[in-house]
Amino acid sequence: MVLNKIKSNSAGKKGASKEVQEEYLENSANNKRLKGEDMPTMKEVMADPRFFQFLGLSLLLLSLFVFLSFVSFWFNFLGKSYDYALVTDGSWQLFSIEQEVYPYNFMGLFGAYVSHFLVYKLFGLSAFIFPVLMANFGLKLFRGKGFASFSFLTKLTTFLLLWGSSFLAYVSMTDYFGPGGGFGFVMVTWLQHLMGGIGTLFFLLVSGLAFGLFYFRLPFFLRFFPSLATSVPSPEKTVSPVSTPEPIPMEEEDFETEARPSHSSLETNMEDDSFVITLAKGEEDDTPVVADDDMKLITIDTPPTYITPPPFLPPPPSSPSSEPDSLVLEINTPSTEADLMDDSESKPTTHIGIDEPYDPRLDLPSYRFPLDTLLKEYDVSKSEINTAELQNSKNMIVDTLKNYQIGIKEIKATIGPTVTLYEIIPESGIRISKIKSLEDDIALSLAALGIRIIAPIPGKGTIGIEVPNKNPEMVPMSSVIKSKKFRDCTFELPVILGKTISNELYIADLSKMPHLLVAGATGQGKSVGLNCLIVSLLYKKHPTELKFVLIDPKKVELSLYNKLKNHFLAKLPGDGEAIITDTNQVKDTLNSLCIEMDNRYDMLKEAGCRNIIEYNQKFKSRRLNPDKGHMYLPYIVTIIDEVADLMMTAGREVETPIARLAQLARAVGIHVILATQRPSVNIITGTIKANFPARIAFRVSAKIDSRTILDNNGADQLIGKGDMLFYSGNELIRLQCPFIDTPEADAVVDFIGDQRSLGGPFLLPDVPSENGDGPGSFDMSDRDELFEEAARILVETQQGSTSMIQRKLKIGFNRAGRLIDQLEAAGIVGPAKGSKAREVLFSDLNGLEQYLREIHIQR
Repeated sequence: MVLNKIKSNSAGKKGASKEVQEEYLENSANNKRLKGEDMPTMKEVMADPRFFQFLGLSLLLLSLFVFLSFVSFWFNFLGKSYDYALVTDGSWQLFSIEQEVYPYNFMGLFGAYVSHFLVYKLFGLSAFIFPVLMANFGLKLFRGKGFASFSFLTKLTTFLLLWGSSFLAYVSMTDYFGPGGGFGFVMVTWLQHLMGGIGTLFFLLVSGLAFGLFYFRLPFFLRFFPSLATSVPSPEKTVSPVSTPEPIPMEEEDFETEARPSHSSLETNMEDDSFVITLAKGEEDDTPVVADDDMKLITIDTPPTYITPPPFLPPPPSSPSSEPDSLVLEINTPSTEADLMDDSESKPTTHIGIDEPYDPRLDLPSYRFPLDTLLKEYDVSKSEINTAELQNSKNMIVDTLKNYQIGIKEIKATIGPTVTLYEIIPESGIRISKIKSLEDDIALSLAALGIRIIAPIPGKGTIGIEVPNKNPEMVPMSSVIKSKKFRDCTFELPVILGKTISNELYIADLSKMPHLLVAGATGQGKSVGLNCLIVSLLYKKHPTELKFVLIDPKKVELSLYNKLKNHFLAKLPGDGEAIITDTNQVKDTLNSLCIEMDNRYDMLKEAGCRNIIEYNQKFKSRRLNPDKGHMYLPYIVTIIDEVADLMMTAGREVETPIARLAQLARAVGIHVILATQRPSVNIITGTIKANFPARIAFRVSAKIDSRTILDNNGADQLIGKGDMLFYSGNELIRLQCPFIDTPEADAVVDFIGDQRSLGGPFLLPDVPSENGDGPGSFDMSDRDELFEEAARILVETQQGSTSMIQRKLKIGFNRAGRLIDQLEAAGIVGPAKGSKAREVLFSDLNGLEQYLREIHIQR
């Protein structure tokens, strides 16, 4: 009747009433499902809320079944053993319908099996927590909320199963599986074997009280520990009130289209940590939504959407940035020395909270980076482009090439601070080698010094001719330090090399090079270039992140950095100068760096990291324990100003550790910069060149020196005064090195040196003396006062290494080496095995203490 009424009124049109249309849609959907035309898919069934209600109801019934089977088993178990014989028979014939099996359990044979396994064999009376847990989960599925938090009840269940079964087994004192079940019986038997009867009772009571203290926040303990009332979160979660949903406007003629509500209400369920979106329809006013005859429920076929909220985060502790001294350094406002010292007193020097990432800069929080105003502002006005000069040079190049029957299709010029690059495209059929051989002829026609031909330019289909400018421009260090490119640079070790021909600032990452070879004749800018490298690192790195090892055989080139001794310099233990000038001390320092490299590799191996970046990141996130010898590893940059003098005086003793560092030290953050004014093959040997892919060549006097440095010609064609070629292993780039005068470097060093320091230089591992006492010359009466403590540390850690003693006892490497020799002579550790740790000859402290008493060391 309704269908005929809808057909007659042309159902679906605007003239049909709303009730008739809804009834028609409902009847048509039911008819399709009866015919099998519109059966729901599995995905739709899973998305239907009734599916979860069905599962919840099933779990509730199953929990009741398990509970009754447990109760029946326990009462039958006390007086009858027929069910025990049935379930232990193990025959599948028991499940046959022909077998006349009548178990005493209320829930039949299946209930007898379940209760026998969970109650008798496993947890005893503690197993009654299982139906409680199932009922709670069933209620949560059925009505959306259980009688307790699922996570809270799960943790409580785990504890009660383990602790409750053990406690009941101990109290019952039976020799069979009683109230504590099989698990409790085995657990108590093992505990009594370890601690005895009284010890087992003490362990059970203490563990139970501890669980109640920290999980339930017992009032008795809160009276003595009031801080726990706020530090321990409550197991019950607070449900925030839900605001009344706003009504949704809906027109009658829109009933056929998909409902797109403009407002939605968020129903908060804090126990399952999710927000469920529900939709409501009503008139657009401020009144609450009330179900009446004029309001119909709009059913959406799409499943409900679950939005996972962000995890709860506690309010962050007061950040060090709230202190005046932890603010980012504003380099536009210079600070006096008095201000620096006053500010440093109010800055906390300890890390707050183990939940925060470790920040190495907080070890020296008052440190301020150098100001760019410390560098001198040179009056370098960029000269106007001399069009006539460019045109004249272009004509000279074209005419010279025409004289040798070389035609040019196109030519363009790029003006740099020192040279101008002319890019030419020759006519087809011209051999490049023919143009390259005319280098001297073009220089003669232009009356210029240092013509350099690049044939072809890498990445371009052109040939480059570099012509020096008649009025070269200086590149001040202040201009590159203030540049946005340098300020925004995120390299690990950014070093400023200079400006390219196109006036672009060129910054390289020393950690990616990973070592650098600098060579050039005297007076061509090598020392200025080293100062630029050092100063650029000082402007970007904190003293806790970077250390320098400065080796200066000439004794005067790097002496101005001596004021950085307590901030940035690393040295051997002792009273020697931080700037290393003595040849014997150089050998010890290089060998010490090799020891430091090996120690760092041991730390990376123990941490499971491949390089220093991964290791430090792991340490900052507090995933490495400092008590196990881990520490934040600063980068170490070793600069040797004149390696030629060392090669002449020490030779192989210097080349070997340099080669070792160059081959292996990259991954652990140790980088080497070698500088020399004699780039000959006996100074820059094949071993050194093979491990120094990054090289800088200033002007040299001969082509053979250029090939020694760069494996290419061109360094002999430079014009000097900072003009250089940088070779990174795949391309050759011409740069103009920035200029920094000695007073500027002094100002930067004084600014850093006048600040509060770390208290001393970074100490490298001490190298044992060749004439020192060996293990065999140890006298028990002259043993070190830390002998016994060092022995206990090695036995506890089972690692017989010098670095372990050094880190644990916080002593120098030399003293730690003497201790390990004494321990070897005393028979506590074995002999050295190269870079591997020594064998510890005692497995526990009891054996060690008895041995120390026997050799009359300990009373």
